[in-house]
Amino acid sequence: MKKISLFASIFSLSCVLMSVNATEQSSDNGDTTNKTNQALSKVQQQIVEQEKSIKQTSNKRSSLENQLRNDDISIAKIVKAMIKTQDDFEDTQQTLKELAQEKITLTHKKQQQEKVLAQQLRAAYTSGHHDYIKLLLNQQSPASVERTVTYYKYLNDARIKEIDQFQIVLSDLLAVTTQHQEQAKKLNLIKQQQAEQKVVFQNTKQERKNTIRALNKELLGSKQLLAQLVAEEQNLVVALQRIAALAQQSAELIGLKKLKRKLSWPVKGKISHSFGSRKQGYLKWKGILLAAPVGKQVKAIHNGTVLFSDWLKGYGLVTVLDHGAGYMSLYGYNQALLKSVGDRVETGEPIALVGQSGGQSQSGLYFEIRSDGQAVNPKAWFK
Repeated sequence: MKKISLFASIFSLSCVLMSVNATEQSSDNGDTTNKTNQALSKVQQQIVEQEKSIKQTSNKRSSLENQLRNDDISIAKIVKAMIKTQDDFEDTQQTLKELAQEKITLTHKKQQQEKVLAQQLRAAYTSGHHDYIKLLLNQQSPASVERTVTYYKYLNDARIKEIDQFQIVLSDLLAVTTQHQEQAKKLNLIKQQQAEQKVVFQNTKQERKNTIRALNKELLGSKQLLAQLVAEEQNLVVALQRIAALAQQSAELIGLKKLKRKLSWPVKGKISHSFGSRKQGYLKWKGILLAAPVGKQVKAIHNGTVLFSDWLKGYGLVTVLDHGAGYMSLYGYNQALLKSVGDRVETGEPIALVGQSGGQSQSGLYFEIRSDGQAVNPKAWFK
């Protein structure tokens, strides 16, 4: 009986211990689950915050890129206006030079005519202290009278002619003097306009620097940068495909196939990046980058038609020429574009000015040659 009671006690104690152990194990599992859930929640919250941050950065960069586009286009407009103003300045200076020379010529002519008139007036009275009527009355024969009348008529006609010419010269001299004064005023206005344009140009350049500085603060990771470059390149390909489809090739445009090693470079400068060299990740340069100073003329490598003349993300202000037979040349990073869509250009004709649009840190020309939409090494075409 005692043995049964002892066994029952041991069994009861065991059950109690098992119950206690189960309770403790259940408590431990609950704590682990809670900790896991908390960690998961924290990670999810970090993911949400990271996505939110990436979205904000993306939106901010997009806004800044739009601002950069506006800055580049504003600078291009100002530069073109400055070029026109400079042309007007030079034309006005040339006009002033010509008017000054004409004024000197007319003044000399006026002085000569004054001498001739003075001589004629002196000749009219060198016959003596008699006036015209007295000389007629003193003549003894009709022949002498006729000669005297003819002589005085000749002198009178000559004086009238010289006086008329003198009046014309005076009138011309007055007109030239007036034009000279007007051109001088115009020149002063142009100088004032140039000064104002220069101020606006410097302010816009500073705004562009601020935009680029703000863009650089929104740093992208290597994967994000690669994705951006891929998107920009794809954007360029799509744009080229679109404009190629719209191209109306002229029979005169025979392409570039037969011109290898015969063309001149669009701008003289050191090659900063070569065709096929590494750009970012697996991306390679589809063209070449020629280092050149801002404002230097970019010239068409061959005759063609302008297919595209606008701002393109990643490439700034871009001009694309159609050379026929599926060949196109592309000129990017420009400061200003000098030609419009549809314009016909000849070999060596200025089509743009070197710049650093599109957010470039250094000035230069990005240049491509494409054949049937595929980028080819431009070096093969140049001397």
